[in-house]
Amino acid sequence: MKKYTYSEKKDTRSGFGDGLTELGRTNENVVALCADLIGSLKMNQFIKENPDRFFQVGIAEANMMGIAAGLTIGGKIPFTGTFANFSTGRVYDQIRQSIAYSNKNVKVCASHAGVTLGEDGATHQILEDIGLMKMLPGMTVINPCDYNQTKAATIAIADFEGPVYLRFGRPKVPVFMPEDSNFEIGKGILLNEGSDVTIVATGHLVWEALQAAEQLETEGIYAEVINIHTIKPLDEDIILQSVAKTGCIVTAEEHNKLGGLGESVARTLALNTPTPQEFVATNDTFGESGTPADLMAKYGLDAAAIIKAVIKVISRKK
Repeated sequence: MKKYTYSEKKDTRSGFGDGLTELGRTNENVVALCADLIGSLKMNQFIKENPDRFFQVGIAEANMMGIAAGLTIGGKIPFTGTFANFSTGRVYDQIRQSIAYSNKNVKVCASHAGVTLGEDGATHQILEDIGLMKMLPGMTVINPCDYNQTKAATIAIADFEGPVYLRFGRPKVPVFMPEDSNFEIGKGILLNEGSDVTIVATGHLVWEALQAAEQLETEGIYAEVINIHTIKPLDEDIILQSVAKTGCIVTAEEHNKLGGLGESVARTLALNTPTPQEFVATNDTFGESGTPADLMAKYGLDAAAIIKAVIKVISRKK
């Protein structure tokens, strides 16, 4: 099979940083704010080139969201940057009241999401942020899969009117999406055609899904793999078209099984065509300290876990 290969690994947060730098050169209304994590968010080059369009607010994330909301009134397009835990849980009230309720054009950009934050431990590994953000009326939620897609998503959301939550991560992961691929908000991408099972994945789990599909094919199981980079609005059409062919589905995400991509897919299926589904996600738990690879394996967020879920869901087909 080997339809997707990679020649290097890069962190998705660097895709955000490089996308922001490019925006700084092409869109004079783009401004950036950070809560004392410039290096971690890879914002250095944007700041170097646009010192008058950057605001360092310090460890005051709630204040950062309020400032960002205010900047939109003057026509600016603010990109806020901090860890996903601090971008959502710590400032949920400010995002709800000052950004979502008012429909402000703020781009909430969140790094170090999920358990792949690694050794920093459970207090920093947020696994409920997708649920928090997708429940906010009018909030668009995007979770790209690799460096190239994160860079493209960062650039795309600048032209999108309305609040956006952009989620990315810390570890270096395979770069496998084409560098020049178009990023269309709300449109899933069919990566591999199959007839036996649909695998819908987001973020770091997209590569794991492709690896799982490759292994499954050696066993005579042909998996359709879909990259859902936009969780809200969800591309229901691509999912429904796929399950009409395969008859079962596995959802895969680096997030709690409660409130994430899997639940959005389950709702779509329930309302349209009830279909056997298995969830690859954390099982209503916090994380812990450890290496990203070890944590992904322990919490069942890798290709092996996807294969196990595929075998189970196929057995449930009528």
